[in-house]
Amino acid sequence: MTIRLSLLQTFVTVARSGRMRDAAEQMALTPGAISQRIRELEEGARRRLFTRTQAGVELTSAGRKLLDTLDGPFRRIEEVSRELSASPSRRVTITTMASFAANWLVPRLAGFSRLHPEIDIALETDNRVVDLKREPIDLAIRHGLGDYPGLETTWLMAPELIVVASPTLLDAHPPIVSPADCLAFPLLHDIDRADWPLWLLAQGVEAPRELKGPSFSDDHLLVRAAAAGQGIALVRDVYADDDLRNGRLVQAISVQWPTKLAYYAVGTSEALQKPAVRRFRDWLVAEARAS
Repeated sequence: MTIRLSLLQTFVTVARSGRMRDAAEQMALTPGAISQRIRELEEGARRRLFTRTQAGVELTSAGRKLLDTLDGPFRRIEEVSRELSASPSRRVTITTMASFAANWLVPRLAGFSRLHPEIDIALETDNRVVDLKREPIDLAIRHGLGDYPGLETTWLMAPELIVVASPTLLDAHPPIVSPADCLAFPLLHDIDRADWPLWLLAQGVEAPRELKGPSFSDDHLLVRAAAAGQGIALVRDVYADDDLRNGRLVQAISVQWPTKLAYYAVGTSEALQKPAVRRFRDWLVAEARAS
């Protein structure tokens, strides 16, 4: 049986995103069409390629082997497609987390376009660690501790977050004296599930490899969950201000924010030799300082 290329493309897209719905958005198809293609591919391959979970889908061992075979060739096809669709000298491909893109970067991109109408920006949102030396990405904006060996790193900003919880939840547990004490509580996460692990690491706390707890795509939802006593959260003080003033939330612990835990612009030295990439990086630095 000959397996259609579109089925393999769908498989790669689902495997990278981990969710049928996200793959459907990327391919401009319905989730039902994506599910049908995966089912057709599994029937043709006579093996299960995914297991369904509450969060999305996970690769089986057979699925992992197939992705290892297909991922490289499809990335080369995608790179050629990008090269054909725009002039490389005036196109900058950026990758960052969805939450940062939605809340900070995208609302400001129009300003960059007004300054540099000759430069096209291609924005990709991905939580995985992109291999900038192998993949056709010019610049990554990442939230972390700035440790990116072999890459040029530019500190952008370190927005301070505070640890908040409902008084009722705090009363039901031993007091939080040090950052490590937070691990005794249910934790509420941002959609990227990155803030708590990085904050604990920056505070010198060895945390479990996987921290449990629900995640939220919106900071206001995160605050609402904390006020409802579902767990403790790392949030910007501006989002929690009303709840802190009326007593629905309290600051669970006050510690100095680690400035190394910040947003960084990261790229290879080769990519940053491109004038368009440097202009975008410099614009990011200026916007971050202004905000």
